[in-house]
Amino acid sequence: MPLPQALLESLLTTTGFNKEAFEQVHHSGEQITSVRMNPSKPIIELTDKTFSQPTFPIPWSDSGCYLSQRPSFTFDPLFHAGCYYVQEASSMFLEQAFRQQADLSQPLKVLDLCASPGGKSTHIQSLISNKSLLVSNEVIRSRANVLKDNIVKWGSSNVMVTNNDPKDFSRLENYFDIVVIDAPCSGSGLFRRDETAIAEWSENNVQLCSQRQQRIIADVWPALKHNGLLIYSTCSYSIEEDEEIMDWIEGQLPATNCELDINGAWGITTTITPKGNTGYRFWPHKVKGEGFFLACFKKKEGEDAAIQRVKNKPDMPTKKEMEMIAPWVETEGLHFVKYEQTVYAWPALLADSFTLLLQQLRVIYSGTLIGELMRDKLVPDHALALSGIISGMIPAVPLTYEQAILYLQRKELHLEAEKRGWQLVTYAGYPLGWVNVLPNRVNNYYPKELRILKDSV
Repeated sequence: MPLPQALLESLLTTTGFNKEAFEQVHHSGEQITSVRMNPSKPIIELTDKTFSQPTFPIPWSDSGCYLSQRPSFTFDPLFHAGCYYVQEASSMFLEQAFRQQADLSQPLKVLDLCASPGGKSTHIQSLISNKSLLVSNEVIRSRANVLKDNIVKWGSSNVMVTNNDPKDFSRLENYFDIVVIDAPCSGSGLFRRDETAIAEWSENNVQLCSQRQQRIIADVWPALKHNGLLIYSTCSYSIEEDEEIMDWIEGQLPATNCELDINGAWGITTTITPKGNTGYRFWPHKVKGEGFFLACFKKKEGEDAAIQRVKNKPDMPTKKEMEMIAPWVETEGLHFVKYEQTVYAWPALLADSFTLLLQQLRVIYSGTLIGELMRDKLVPDHALALSGIISGMIPAVPLTYEQAILYLQRKELHLEAEKRGWQLVTYAGYPLGWVNVLPNRVNNYYPKELRILKDSV
């Protein structure tokens, strides 16, 4: 599909733009595949079912790598185990903003405002300490469910998934150390991998997106504390959504633009606005990645900390219920809460923060969902199987590749299991979920909504 001429003409004076090279790379048919590894689930040895060798490191991300060709991720059990996330390489540049502008050794409160499907949120979880808090928000409810599934797969407990409009966060004044806004945009940076983005692009949509981006930033601004870091990004090439938004932030809000140190060999273009603000643009004819833009700002006003008033704390499991829960979980450092018969585990250090946010926001997931109390027993949840807090004493059944695919398709399994009852099933040492081994059959408890629908690659 031909590129919009109006876009090409609007970019002619933009730093780093080369019309011929830009058009050539879009018409080449080249597709770039990249993944980001999960440091909490390190793959010791890649199987022949994982992805092709060799892999090449992404220079601006410690855990990102390019693949020499695109495999079928759907039929890789380690993908479903949360060992890696399939993510566009340019967007992993977020890591540099965190490493250069934040003290990652300290406990931080981070808001990923426009988070679905979860690439940046899972990336942030791998960068911050386990004493830090991540609020991962998505305003569209159906997309929030996808976000939750990817958060669960990544396996961390210091995260809360919310479904709120940006203005809802304004009541949390001076609360967050970092706010990440990967803003909804006109999507021109995705042209090479998604032709529908070309069909949907228009100058009018660029203007609408620019106005929406300003509203989003203004709405969430009160939630950022004094000296807090705002990281703004888009997958658009348009100046109206990138450079002009930078100047709008600096002109309308008490904000100071922050520069990043960039290795010249990376091919990233540093762009400076008429007002002297600096941002970073990824052209697909200069980097091995898609179109992306990022800029950082520090807040010059506000307070250094929020006033937290926690009330109406959620119910906790009784002593008898904790006796049912304890064999399943490494309980040290955790705080358990109960909603009806459902049990969640929160990091104890973040319990007050989680309680406050539960009162202020529309929360759809928090910490790790442990399971449901039924008839004096705990029925374990899928999230517990993929978490980092599951007890090492839980019996596990290793699966072959063929068995793992049958499990992920939620089909019938025939296993040689020595014990009866609830057991983890694993592939290459990584948990995939639960089965319940009965005397005459094995019940497959992989979530229906996550199952592989295809029969073969």
